[in-house]
Amino acid sequence: MNLTPKHKVESAFSMSSMTDVIFLLLIFFMLTSSFITPSGLPVNLPTSKSSNIVMQKISVTITSNMEYYVNDSKVALSRLESTLKAELKNKEGVVVLHCDKSVPVEHLVNVASIATKLEAKISLATKPD
Repeated sequence: MNLTPKHKVESAFSMSSMTDVIFLLLIFFMLTSSFITPSGLPVNLPTSKSSNIVMQKISVTITSNMEYYVNDSKVALSRLESTLKAELKNKEGVVVLHCDKSVPVEHLVNVASIATKLEAKISLATKPD
């Protein structure tokens, strides 16, 4: 009378399902972290009660010293329109304005009118309250 089982149970632990889960989590965090692109320039943004996250395409920054930057490169005000026109050819027409809160509204309106003339959507960057 032979009572030994025909199939032996293997005591080894398979890590393949664990590595699949870790790989999927890695891909998820890599994709979601690229959606928020912070501005690299030190600008004191105004606060807002509702702050929507916009996929940043073209960033225009006005510092407290009235210096203009397009995507982290310094641009003179006289060349701002031509630089924006060149940037809008390559990317979707969304311009995110990072304006220091000490800058007069006149400069903000000036950049917004240039972007509107180039048929771009405009979004004002704020920090949450």
